[in-house]
Amino acid sequence: MAITIKDVADAAGVSTATVSRALRGLPNVDTTTRERIQRIASELDYVISPSASRLASGRTGSIAVITPYIARWFFSTVLSGVESVLQSAGMDLLLMSVSTPEGQHRLPPAPRLRRRVDGVLVIALPPEDPQLHEVLGLGMPTSLIGLTMPGVPSVTIDDVLAGQIATQHLINLGHERIGVIIGAPIISAFTAENDRYRGFQNAMNDAGLTVDPMLESYGYFTISGGEQAMTALLTQKNPPTAVFAMADEMAFGAIRAMRSHGLQPGKDISLVGIDGHDMSELLDLSTVVQPVQDLGRIAAEALVLQLRSQNSQVNAEAIRLPTQLIVRGSTGPNRS
Repeated sequence: MAITIKDVADAAGVSTATVSRALRGLPNVDTTTRERIQRIASELDYVISPSASRLASGRTGSIAVITPYIARWFFSTVLSGVESVLQSAGMDLLLMSVSTPEGQHRLPPAPRLRRRVDGVLVIALPPEDPQLHEVLGLGMPTSLIGLTMPGVPSVTIDDVLAGQIATQHLINLGHERIGVIIGAPIISAFTAENDRYRGFQNAMNDAGLTVDPMLESYGYFTISGGEQAMTALLTQKNPPTAVFAMADEMAFGAIRAMRSHGLQPGKDISLVGIDGHDMSELLDLSTVVQPVQDLGRIAAEALVLQLRSQNSQVNAEAIRLPTQLIVRGSTGPNRS
């Protein structure tokens, strides 16, 4: 028969409530009694039920991660950082993808979150989304990745600076006719895409170079989209000598398009991305590396700290992690 908490209480000569407090590390149990209960529980091979413990504490032991995508490299890598922290904290992860086939992004109804989770971690959703504000209005512990909002702990990179660094690298190599592979042809609601484009514009303007709309193409943050976008740039009457792709996965597709046109990255045309994707080194891609796993880890740590302190406003700061340009063979001097 399975050993119950009552068996431990009877053996220790205390109440089941005292056993529960002692084994969960709660106060109001003297040291001698706690040690005796822990010893007896060990001898009886009793393990406290996680579900019973959560029920007693009023906690679910779970947090919700709300994300627009799951399969894409950035989001899955962020999730690995989140999961490493939650696993150590003994918490479960409830994953909620809010992307739809039409490209719209809708959060699940806020009341569902209160019943199912203790806190919420939001990845890269538009800060103006009204349903996001409904979730924040629940007053649950919350942490953000890739966006910032007043009073909510967040972790980001400086996407404007990242876009500027990538573009400036191409300018420093003597390139003047520089193309850019953006996400979509409509104005994006996502902070990172808009900020990276601003960084591109800043670098071009500071160098006195023209931002040519004919050298803007759209890769939808996918490899296949990047291939189509680069193909569109290469078939221009006067194609660019260098291209900035706003994400490494679009740059991978761009490399494929270049090779299908008999062009060598870094020699015939320069290409730089942003991310530090695992495959970027293999494909010899110059890229602005962002610490993606650290974004998830630090945001999850901030959320766990809120849960343990029972204060949703604890350490409500906006943390900005550094990026680094890694130069590889896909970029080289302008030879035109």
